[in-house]
Amino acid sequence: MLVRTWNLFHGNTHPPQRRAFLRDMVRLVSADEPDVVCLQEIPVWALSRLEAWSGMQRVSAVARRPRIPFGRWPTELHHGLFRSAFTGEADAILAAPRFRLSDARTAVASRSGLRRIVHGVRLDGRIYVANAHISADEEQLARVGAFVADEPRVVVGGDLNLRGAGLPGFSPPLPGSIDQVLVRGLPAAAPRAWPEDRRRVRDLLLSDHAPVELEVE
Repeated sequence: MLVRTWNLFHGNTHPPQRRAFLRDMVRLVSADEPDVVCLQEIPVWALSRLEAWSGMQRVSAVARRPRIPFGRWPTELHHGLFRSAFTGEADAILAAPRFRLSDARTAVASRSGLRRIVHGVRLDGRIYVANAHISADEEQLARVGAFVADEPRVVVGGDLNLRGAGLPGFSPPLPGSIDQVLVRGLPAAAPRAWPEDRRRVRDLLLSDHAPVELEVE
């Protein structure tokens, strides 16, 4: 089972520019038919389009609601400048169509500063997948661990904002990376990050994060 995580940076390139490439990003990260993709920093308006763009099932959670109705339209003036100022922010788990999904739930990792969440879903009644986007805060990381504490077979993907951070009892994290895929209770290969050329489209580097992935047996 190939599990992948990517912070989409609200569709921005690195460095940011006026135009966004959110659809291109979702199509790119799902093009080789991975089993699970955890996504962070998604504009709320885009949640309803993820399944059509990816061909995968979606389970999502909203971290911050849009500040104004139709916040997408002022953002179109300059995506690099406004990012989530008007559109809000959400996270999503994409799963291959063959999986039966159940037990979706969400918890708040932090209400101070930016509201941070962790959410998850069960695949075929066996493996629980959690998607986290937290600040560089050990207490928030501990809340992510608590969210899946009772799960014997679990995968945690996401942007932890702590370099090389892991969770007790989980597979080793990717050294030097703030984006992680961590596994407990299942054999797993070492995580790896995409090289820059793999996320480059028309000479533009998509997102300020690289996708990170690993295989779970």
